[in-house]
Amino acid sequence: MAYLLNIIYFLVLTLFSPWLLYKALTTGKYRRGLWTKCTGRVRVPAAGPQGTTVWFHGVSVGEIHLLRQVVAGYRRRHPDHACVVSTSTDTGFDEAGKAFADLPVIFWPFDFTWAVHRALARVRPDLVVLAEGEIWPNFVRAASRRGIRLAVINGRMSPRSARRHGKLSWLLRGTFGRLDACAVQTEEYAAGFRNAGAPHVVVTGNVKYDGACADRDNTRTRGLRDLLGIRPGELVWVAGSTQDPEEEIVLGIYRRALEKHANLRLILVPRHKERFDVVADLLERSGLPYLRRSRLTSPTRQPATPSSAVLLLDTFGELSAAWGLADIAFVGGSLDGKRGGQNMIEPAAYGAAVTFGPFIWNFKDTVARLLKKQAAIQLPDAAGLERETLRLLADAAGRDALGQAAREFVTEQQGATERTLKVLDALVESRARQCAA
Repeated sequence: MAYLLNIIYFLVLTLFSPWLLYKALTTGKYRRGLWTKCTGRVRVPAAGPQGTTVWFHGVSVGEIHLLRQVVAGYRRRHPDHACVVSTSTDTGFDEAGKAFADLPVIFWPFDFTWAVHRALARVRPDLVVLAEGEIWPNFVRAASRRGIRLAVINGRMSPRSARRHGKLSWLLRGTFGRLDACAVQTEEYAAGFRNAGAPHVVVTGNVKYDGACADRDNTRTRGLRDLLGIRPGELVWVAGSTQDPEEEIVLGIYRRALEKHANLRLILVPRHKERFDVVADLLERSGLPYLRRSRLTSPTRQPATPSSAVLLLDTFGELSAAWGLADIAFVGGSLDGKRGGQNMIEPAAYGAAVTFGPFIWNFKDTVARLLKKQAAIQLPDAAGLERETLRLLADAAGRDALGQAAREFVTEQQGATERTLKVLDALVESRARQCAA
């Protein structure tokens, strides 16, 4: 089976190689760490004093963010254990380097048998922790055969993935069946993992609630406020994690909203960095004055002013701080049926008036709970976004009530990190007993 997967992976890679080469040459994507990914020649130091090593993996920025409090909590409980963090993307690697500056950060190997075996031989983990569901058959099989414990944390499974896994359960059961623990967000996700063949599934909640900041006066948000020159009395609308065509929709609404709300500021944050220039061109064509965050280095250099009200946040890792500036927050990736929404927990924790579109299956449970508590507004379409945004701009009391309900909701959901750490503790103990036997 492993060698059949090698052939399939190779054929798929060959099929897409012209497109991958084009993207590598034109955008620089996929080049960084390519040799490491293909060969598994990762560089890590020796294991800790007791020889216990835990490998934490987050595919990209979002997963790296949720790992911050899990890794920190694990290290407090097990200070003598060595920890390694891996990721699959360039942006994830950069973010991991900042979040885990004192830990080895490596690229996750491609799922070829030789790369997987070499990476496992070099890291020598006792436990591998996979954030949300990055499950690759050859890696799982190789780790299991070495006696390495395997855990999925903050697990989730989209309806599309659940249906696909259900149809292929006869094939996937051998992979999911090797997982030693799956700590998932909801009962619905738990059912999906069980249907795929995972034998040990427990609902621990969503770790992202624990990592959400509620302090609008935190250092990063305060610094961004000073840099942008946002003044008392100004209303801030943050449209974050946006994707095509949401930026154009938001700019149209913003232009019309300015007619009644001259004190409105817009912060626009595209989801993917390769679209920063595309959105800048859109702003240029719109005729609206704007500034690019990447060209601002201090409050005294190119300061933002009320006449330069649109800020394009074309940097990575600052969206969390920007949500802390929002009176109204639109969470993107939700007006286009291809995406399934983005994380709305961060703006909710800050007490912003949170809105999002109809396509939110990636956060189905969170949305259901927010709506039940009347702590967010789901919009049917672009027209609904305009209608509700204008209403919230005109209704300060309603805006504040919505934000307060959102902040209370996030506080009520916290505690998943502690429950997750207990699952990992049990796996480490079972591994230690196995080694001692």
